[in-house]
Amino acid sequence: MDDKTTHFGYETVAESEKAGKVAGVFSSVASNYDIMNDLMSGGLHRLWKAFTVRVASVKAGDRVLDVAGGTADLSMAFAKRVGPSGQVWLTDINNAMLTHGRDRTIDHGLTLPVAQCDAEKLPFPDNHFNLVTVAFGLRNMTHKDLALAEMRRVLKPGGRLLVLEFSKVHKPLAPAYDLYSFKILPWLGARVAGDADSYRYLAESIRMHPDQDSLKTMMESVGFDRVDYFNLTGGIVALHRGYKL
Repeated sequence: MDDKTTHFGYETVAESEKAGKVAGVFSSVASNYDIMNDLMSGGLHRLWKAFTVRVASVKAGDRVLDVAGGTADLSMAFAKRVGPSGQVWLTDINNAMLTHGRDRTIDHGLTLPVAQCDAEKLPFPDNHFNLVTVAFGLRNMTHKDLALAEMRRVLKPGGRLLVLEFSKVHKPLAPAYDLYSFKILPWLGARVAGDADSYRYLAESIRMHPDQDSLKTMMESVGFDRVDYFNLTGGIVALHRGYKL
């Protein structure tokens, strides 16, 4: 039995247990994920994702991999930009989230390839994609360095990775942000989704995620070049960008 440990929110668990616990969270929240995103962020998640799409600058014919793509917001936006000559793969490790995302793409008249897979073991060839994105998924991964290395492996030379993730908020905002995260967010989860615990975990997982500079260093350590980041909404969220040269 693997006796290595990792974080599940503020709880210390065996590495072998984390994926199952995360799966339980996202299976629970999948059906209410989109409405909760709007409520939790006041709609700001749409602006953060729109900014990500602008920075990505994909063009017709590009191949895009959306890792932990969930309910497919980014996948659908990219599909419109790469057109019929391009390709966008929607992937997620969680079946409930992926099913919800696939259904949304169909409802929007899009037919995208879909794969349920682990970001630490991507089922794609080397040097295949122009762009890889992961939005609000990296912090839930057990071995973030392995997942980032896999994302780099499947990128073409000259390709880029975009990581949109909650990060370290600017200090003056921290007290209000903590109050919101640990009091209001679980309350919203209980009232809207009937699940306070999952949203408490989400708040804790944000605090355990590497801050802006730590994630930049992690990306560089697995071989990404020209890594930079954009702080959004006072550092509540950061968009990291790295290239495979």
